[in-house]
Amino acid sequence: MHNRREFITRVSAAGAALLIDPVNIVSTAAPLAPKKIKISSVSANFEREPLIRPFGFKGGYMSEIWQSIAYMKSESDNHSIGLCSQSVLWSDASVFATHSESGGNALMYAMTERAMQIINGQTFTSPVELLDSLYPEVLEYGKKITSNPSLRKTFALNALVAVDNAAWLLYAKENNIKTFDELIPAAYKPALSHKHKKVAGIPLMAYSIPIEEIKAATDQGYFFMKIKIGQPGTQQEMLEKDKARLSAIHQAIGNVKTSYTKNGKLPYYFDANGRYESKETLLKLIDHAKKIGAFDQIAIIEEPFPEELEVDVNDIPLRLAADESAHTVEDALKRIEMGYKAIALKAIAKTLSMTMKIAQAAYEKNIPCFCADLTVSPVLVEWNKNVAARLASFPGIGDLGLVESNGHQNYRNWETMKSYHPRVNSKWVDVNRGVYELDDEFYTSGGGIFDPMPHYEDMFKSH
Repeated sequence: MHNRREFITRVSAAGAALLIDPVNIVSTAAPLAPKKIKISSVSANFEREPLIRPFGFKGGYMSEIWQSIAYMKSESDNHSIGLCSQSVLWSDASVFATHSESGGNALMYAMTERAMQIINGQTFTSPVELLDSLYPEVLEYGKKITSNPSLRKTFALNALVAVDNAAWLLYAKENNIKTFDELIPAAYKPALSHKHKKVAGIPLMAYSIPIEEIKAATDQGYFFMKIKIGQPGTQQEMLEKDKARLSAIHQAIGNVKTSYTKNGKLPYYFDANGRYESKETLLKLIDHAKKIGAFDQIAIIEEPFPEELEVDVNDIPLRLAADESAHTVEDALKRIEMGYKAIALKAIAKTLSMTMKIAQAAYEKNIPCFCADLTVSPVLVEWNKNVAARLASFPGIGDLGLVESNGHQNYRNWETMKSYHPRVNSKWVDVNRGVYELDDEFYTSGGGIFDPMPHYEDMFKSH
């Protein structure tokens, strides 16, 4: 099967592809032979973006997020700029715990820089193949500089997001590709063949968000919210805090109605970030949800257990989603075998190249996917939205995609960051009553990801 998919990928790169499905007809206009792209020069930079307040999850708190920027230029004088929002705490909490916040960020940025130096002078035809060649070497480099032989794969993938995005955009320029649909290799099109007119915007409610703000979000039209559980403390302390939090949330918004779900109730989406150390502890939380009448509204519990706790979860009576444990397509398939019934895709954290592979593997196993955030910049939200808009609808939800976006809640300078968006005034940039409304302009422009971005172009004027 692997050889067949590799063959399909190569064939799709070599010629135009036509996909016909019940929802859409999607044709690509890629040239008959993809160009060999020689990278003639590279550069990188970063910006530090402060947060409004400490952002808590995984038992830790971040105060800023580094935005790394990758620049690559081809021998034919085309250039591209890729963006990344780093998250050391999400991608490897042990690195976050053993270094200063700036130190952990500097280590991840050093891996981005290392990747740029590796590819300088290289030739590639497919961004997926470029990532496949880069990823093992960058992971090994990361293990050395962090002095952590068990460095999580997501740490390397997060470091490679800007590089991968730049490679896709350079590939688009070299091959005269103008839309996101044309960008998707034929092997992955079945998983990414929808074109939703609406995508739900999922805000994030971290430990420190008051219940009043959660209630206010529903008043603004948000109906699908991600709520952090797995609060700091011992397992017993965590459980008691989470039970109290669930009770308070259900009391505040449990009776709110929405037209976007089949039962008319708000779906609850809980993210534990691997804090529950046993199945028994999680089942106690689920029993509490049943006791207070909240059980039927729990749509997803994401990443409840530590990654190394490889337990069969088929007997847990809720839909568990894999996020950071599904680093690669192989890891995602392993979680599906263990009984996980959803995958949180993160094109903005695990690279677009790896995400498309994971999305297709999940599609073939009939496992629904949605897009989770990494508290990324406004432009990166569009990369995530491009994926979310093309996934099948999530079970129990109407005809729409799901994408988490919490940057507006957390960045101190969100409005300034939004001004870097090349289509900042388009109607689909902001959530309207809980959804992003996508029109023809969104689909023809890829959400603006192919447009020049003067703020970032200015960083690389000398190139």
